[in-house]
Amino acid sequence: MKKQQPQISEDKILEASWELLQEDGIEKFSMRRLAGRLGIQAPSLYWHFKSKQHLYQRLANQVSSVILEEFHSEGDWKEQLKGLAVTVRSVLGRYPCSTQLMMSTLPHEADIIRFNNRMLRCVESTPLEPEQKVQVVLTLMNYVYNFVLDDYEHQRNVSAILEEQGAEALPGEQMIHLLDSMSETDAGLFRRMFTSGLFELMGTDKAFEFGLKVILLGIEQVIEEQAR
Repeated sequence: MKKQQPQISEDKILEASWELLQEDGIEKFSMRRLAGRLGIQAPSLYWHFKSKQHLYQRLANQVSSVILEEFHSEGDWKEQLKGLAVTVRSVLGRYPCSTQLMMSTLPHEADIIRFNNRMLRCVESTPLEPEQKVQVVLTLMNYVYNFVLDDYEHQRNVSAILEEQGAEALPGEQMIHLLDSMSETDAGLFRRMFTSGLFELMGTDKAFEFGLKVILLGIEQVIEEQAR
């Protein structure tokens, strides 16, 4: 007798996948755990997704679709790249582990391809060489992805410390004592930045915008140098 496809939709699987990623992170994600969340046997998932990587592709495609829906920036190449970076950061911040998914999947889905094409269109009007345009997009996305990922991992680490050891385990007096015991050469700049609260800027809008400004000014400098 021919096996019947289980009565569970792809949308339901994707929804449950996001929930599981939110709760446990991508490190603990598995098709078996996903099947358990859905109340089905793991093999049933393979009616819709031939592998976990295929599922990751579809999740990344979903994120790409949302980015495309929300990105409406016009203007010159700088305004478009800035708008793109801000939009990507915003969307990634709403989908758990989406940064890891975007970084670990290939453009084998329609909306991922559209997303990559839209990024390239942002710099199409520049006089840069084709390979330079690709590098501009890669540099910008690497910055956004790593900024979001770094903030995500930092928040997870802080949450884990608070849950396991309490607030007293967070860097504070012990950290200051350690820094004070080190020489000016070894820790002077770091000590002044730490005690003045500058590290609290990490992950903030202000920090993101400054890094983005540095990248855009760098691209502009390259264009100006090539025009001479």
